[in-house]
Amino acid sequence: MTGPGGAGVAEEFRHPDQPGLAGAREKETGMSASVQVTPVKRPGLDPRLPFLPLNIAVLTISDTRTTADDTSGGLLSQRLEAAGHRLGARTIVPDEVAAIQAQVQAWATDPDIDVILTTGGTGFAPRDVTPEAVRPLLDRVMDGFSVVFHQASQTTVGISTLQSRALAGQIGETFIFCVPGSTGACRDAWDLVLALEFDSRFKPCSLVGQIPRYRGVCS
Repeated sequence: MTGPGGAGVAEEFRHPDQPGLAGAREKETGMSASVQVTPVKRPGLDPRLPFLPLNIAVLTISDTRTTADDTSGGLLSQRLEAAGHRLGARTIVPDEVAAIQAQVQAWATDPDIDVILTTGGTGFAPRDVTPEAVRPLLDRVMDGFSVVFHQASQTTVGISTLQSRALAGQIGETFIFCVPGSTGACRDAWDLVLALEFDSRFKPCSLVGQIPRYRGVCS
C-alpha cells in the first residue's frame, strides 16, 4: 500500500514460523508439528497515527552563496514546510569552523529548535570543514545516518556518493544532520531518508519519539 508522497504504509501480514523445519520434523518423527503463525508488520507510515511537526533550522555553509541563489537551503526549507514541519530559522555562514560552530551551538541551545539541517562543506575540497566543525560538538553520533544516506545517494549518483562525508548526531537534546551542498544531494537526503525519519507516523519508530516534548506521545 502506498501513502502520502509515495511512502509505504505499514501493513500487517502473517507468515508461518519455520514451516520447513516443522515439515522436516514431522517427516522424521511421524508426528504432526503445529506451525505457529506470527504477526509481522512491515515498516512504513501508519495512517492511524497523528503527524507531529518538528521545528527545523536550516544552515547553508558556503563562501559564495547568498539567500537569492541558495537553492539547496531553499529546497530543504520548502520540503520540510510542505511536509508539515515548521522552519524555525534559516541562515548562511562561510566555510569557517568558528562560524559554523557558533551558529550550530546557538541553535542547539535554543529550546524552539528540535533539529538542525546543514548543507554544504561535507566534501574533500580544502574549504570543506563542516565535519571538522560539527563532530567535536556531538554528544552522540548517529552512525547509521551516513550509511543510509550513502545507500540512498548511490541510487542516483552511483559511486560518486563516496565524495561526501555526510554525518549526523545529537548535541544535547538537539539532533543535527549534515548533508552535501548540491541541490540533488539535499533532495536525496530529504526524499529518501529524512522525510520518513522525521515523520511521527513511521513505524516501528521515528526520530520524533526522541524529541523531548514528544516523549511519551510518540514512540
